[in-house]
This record gives sequence, C-alpha cells and structure tokens, in this order.
Amino acid sequence: MLANKTAAVTGSTSGIGLALARAYAAQGANVVINGFGEAEAIEKERAGIEREFGVQCRYSPADMTKPDEIAAMIADAEREFGAVDVLCNNAGIQHVSPIDEFPIEKWDAIIAINLSSSFHTIRAALPGMKRKGWGRIVNTASAHALVASPFKSAYVAAKHGIAGLTKTVALEVAQQNITVNAICPGYVWTPLVERQIPDTMKARNMTEEQVKRDVLLAAQPTKQFVTVDQVAALAVFLCSDAASAITGAILPMDGGWTAQ
Repeated sequence: MLANKTAAVTGSTSGIGLALARAYAAQGANVVINGFGEAEAIEKERAGIEREFGVQCRYSPADMTKPDEIAAMIADAEREFGAVDVLCNNAGIQHVSPIDEFPIEKWDAIIAINLSSSFHTIRAALPGMKRKGWGRIVNTASAHALVASPFKSAYVAAKHGIAGLTKTVALEVAQQNITVNAICPGYVWTPLVERQIPDTMKARNMTEEQVKRDVLLAAQPTKQFVTVDQVAALAVFLCSDAASAITGAILPMDGGWTAQ
C-alpha cells in the first residue's frame, strides 16, 4: 500500500512509535525512526526493520525540544527519499504531580515534546506533501485529548492541544489530498505507562496493583490495555485510499473510556 513512500515517525525507538514504524515498513514504506535510547538497541531495531521488511530505515537522533533539529530531520529525509509522505507525531513524555507541586521544567518539556514538536514537524513536512499532492499526517494523541485526569496537567493540556492542531491543519489542507487525524488511545502497555506507575503510587498512596486496577484500567470498560499493534493498524488504515475521506478526526481507541 505504501511502496515507494516514506514515513517519518517521532518517538519510535520503542512502544507505540516502534509499532507504527514497523507497520508502515510492512506496507512497503521506507521509514525514519527517531527517539532516545541505547545506541545498540536502536541499531538492532533499525537493522531489523530493513531485514524483515526489505525497506530502507534511517535513524534520526533529533531532539523534539529543539525546532532546528526537527527541521533538519525532515530535510534530511526529503533529501534521501524525496519526500516525507506519511508523518506520525508520536513523541511523548509524562510526569504525574499535583499542579501546585508540578516542576516548571517538566511542564515546559512536556509541552515542547508532546505538543510543540508536532507543530514543527508538520510545518516542515507540509510543503513537500503539497508539492506531491498527497500526504498523511497521523498524530498520536490520547484519551486525554478528550477527557482529563488529576495530576496530569501538562500532559492533558498538550493532548488537548494536539486535538486542536489536528483539526486546524486538516481544514487548511482539506483540498490538497492531505489528511490529518489523531488517534486517541486509552491506556496502552508501553514503557511510558510503566514509568508513570511509581509517581502515581506516590501521588495517590496506592500499591502498584491498585494503580493498574483502580487508576489505569478503571476508566476502560473493557478492563484491558490497548495494544500497540491495534494502534498501528488504525494508523495504517488512515493512510489507505479507503480512509481518504477521514480528516480532522479525533479517533478514540480506548476500550470505551470516553463513551462514559
């Protein structure tokens, strides 16, 4: 489906982002992965994508808090592959704390990585998509783009911002064969979710099992974590011809969380 196209996925060295990159590669796209982690582990994933799917995979260490590095990542991909046809904004971090104790530097970092980086990638990639007359932008938002939870002021603000950014850009490019959508997963078992458990335990005075049962899955009627492969499958569908009329959509994938 995506042969001879290129997908750039931010925050894709693990978790949802890596599943997205692998899913696009499975459809024949060359991919640019991005994120932090152990160099050896990243190279293993990069080489594995090339070997398993027979595509080219490049790694960009661009820091999603630095607009110049973000622009350079997109420019490098365009030089090597001709264009960024599919852009997935997936980079994200989390911090859990009451707002009156929320570290200012954590607020700034979450807004930069979870929200502002998407502005910078879209701004850089759109001209190439317009020249080709085709593009797909898929933003990983969250159920927190639609509803709030306590102690997550920066994350909830950023994800609500992603919803607004998605709708705005979709309207701007609606007649140029470029779609822009946001996937809003509920709790997906990823390193990001796993890392926030200790902070939530502290903030709520709970055990790990209580956090999983009474916080993470309490809001999801299915009582099951969303899988990274489910998110990736929807992201692939949004790039298909069958999904060409879907744009500006904020799509929950949350086990019924936001239906309540």
